[in-house]
Amino acid sequence: MLGTLKKMRSNVGADSNIQYSLPVGDELLPLNDLIGKRLTLTHTGNIHCQNCGKKTKKSFSQGFCFPCMKKLAACDMCIMKPETCHHAEGTCREPEWGEANCMIPHYVYLSNTSGLKVGITRHTQIPTRWVDQGATQALPIFKVNTRLTSGLVETALAEFIADKTNWRALLKGENEPMDLKEKAKELIPQISERLEEVKLKFGEDAVELLDEAIVDLSYPVTEYPTKIKSHNFDKEPVVSGVLEGIKGQYLIFDTGVINVRKFTSYEVAVETASA
Repeated sequence: MLGTLKKMRSNVGADSNIQYSLPVGDELLPLNDLIGKRLTLTHTGNIHCQNCGKKTKKSFSQGFCFPCMKKLAACDMCIMKPETCHHAEGTCREPEWGEANCMIPHYVYLSNTSGLKVGITRHTQIPTRWVDQGATQALPIFKVNTRLTSGLVETALAEFIADKTNWRALLKGENEPMDLKEKAKELIPQISERLEEVKLKFGEDAVELLDEAIVDLSYPVTEYPTKIKSHNFDKEPVVSGVLEGIKGQYLIFDTGVINVRKFTSYEVAVETASA
């Protein structure tokens, strides 16, 4: 199998177990059945922009050439920092893209990843966003009207809890379960003034408090690494080993781990064999 990589796709079953597949070009490689078997990914040296398809020497913003990275709204800094969204100012790189992706309902959530974390996601990305981050538990706590609003609420909560995942801790095992509803009850009163400011500026219905159930997620991992070694196609073109598990966007080998999403648009040859 030969083609350019995209981030792994996931499907959460009724039992909370996650099924993964790896897009390689136009093909999908089911991964769960490969756990316990040898998997080899060989980077050919080619990288093709996921937007324009042109060959690029270096990948920017996880899979784009430099010109596309500079012009696409999906690569703007406000995607990483939604509280800086400038669509309303008329300066969005792609106003129609912004309407479709940013000026729509988002959720602010708590998750149990490498610990308690706050995050945001579009309503269309639940539960995909939580799986991509390797969360074992997640709880939507607010529904908001735009990406900008979600960023303002997230930054308020981030004064009290983490808003980033420690990827090394994430890959060392499953966290102890936590009562995310109780955590929310403790946190929400602490940002009440900030919430009122958001509502005053954007309308009373800009932020809606939710009462949702905690979502549990279970990853296909037979053994977590005790020491974390990270594979990197830019330094070693061949990544090979027995696949011991998958969590977030990481493939866990007996030889180390690799973040598939980081290498979006890298052309690879994929080979499988019995361990």
